[in-house]
Amino acid sequence: MTQSSDAPLLLDTHIWLWAVFATGQLSSSIRERISDAAQGRQLRLSAISVWEISMLASHGKIELGRPAMQWIADAERRSGIAFEPLSTEIAVTAGALPGGFRSDPADHIIVATARITGATLITRDRRILAYAAAGNLTALAG
Repeated sequence: MTQSSDAPLLLDTHIWLWAVFATGQLSSSIRERISDAAQGRQLRLSAISVWEISMLASHGKIELGRPAMQWIADAERRSGIAFEPLSTEIAVTAGALPGGFRSDPADHIIVATARITGATLITRDRRILAYAAAGNLTALAG
């Protein structure tokens, strides 16, 4: 699928964490795309990513330094991101993605969110990038 410069950017969970924590994992061109999308109010995150972050924190996989709800609210405000809710349409689409996509349920929801909203997904997930390369999704390697 071709990407449109005015399409919203949907960040995979790890991309948002890398952006918020400024880990240096993101290239300057991706950081610039994220910044431009935030300034244009086109930066998005699937609601399932909030769940993933909460789970990572509660299992000690990441350290947020404060309660997850407070961290997410602060990070949302600082990053200029808007959350895409988990709609019935996204849930149904996630359960029946074309092209044989197989991954964990959160990835299915993130991919479905990008497809339904027309967003370009930024990820480093190889399965998602392969799915995009097969023409099923618009994605950029983060």
